[in-house]
Amino acid sequence: MPADSTMVTEIFSSIQGEGIFTGCRQIFIRFWGCNLNCRYCDTRTGKAPVHCRIETEPGTGNFCLLPNPLTAAEVALRAGELNPSGHQTISLTGGEPLLHTSFLSRLIPLLPPARQGIYLETNGTLPEELARIIDGIDIIAMDIKLPGTAGITPCWREHEAFLALALAKKKKVMVKIIIADYSADREIEQAVELLSRYKDIPVVLQPVSSSRGIPQLAPGRALAIQARALEKLIDVRVIPQTHKYLHLL
Repeated sequence: MPADSTMVTEIFSSIQGEGIFTGCRQIFIRFWGCNLNCRYCDTRTGKAPVHCRIETEPGTGNFCLLPNPLTAAEVALRAGELNPSGHQTISLTGGEPLLHTSFLSRLIPLLPPARQGIYLETNGTLPEELARIIDGIDIIAMDIKLPGTAGITPCWREHEAFLALALAKKKKVMVKIIIADYSADREIEQAVELLSRYKDIPVVLQPVSSSRGIPQLAPGRALAIQARALEKLIDVRVIPQTHKYLHLL
């Protein structure tokens, strides 16, 4: 693969369905591949996509296909055709976009301006890669992965280093924690303890969407988790994946 190209799954305009930017209009640039394999993940996995789906007009759901890999210039051109000035941000998402930092370092300067800049959606486990591009990022929406809930190796040290870097660079940061009925109290408490060092960060508790046979989070448990988190944190919200209710991308 050429140095100035990478695998992009899709480029489209929609509303953000997760976190504190829920309801905001964004242009999404979705990159292929992830360094984790969370049991509840709803992103397509498997072989790299042969084509990238690109929306031809914002919000229409009409797509064309371009062969992968795409160059930074091609991605910037296609994102620009979706009218970034009419969107709050351009979202770099995935998968895990920080697997593509060499590409992002070329892409970010080429992207036309959106109202609030560049929004990075990340699993928060690659602080060294974040350091390579952080100066071009305006907003960081990172996950804290509860290892038992996600079914992965613990990432506490990576999360801590990631948060420290983002805040040292004075970036706007929000944190999302995906929770399920089976989430362990001790892991939730560990996440809250980590975040209590930065009390003013908005924290979103996102119930696992009903998929892959995972039972829905009971409302009472969601409220109990939020109440415990609010004992140490200032801003804790329970927000589901709203785009799924609206049947949006």
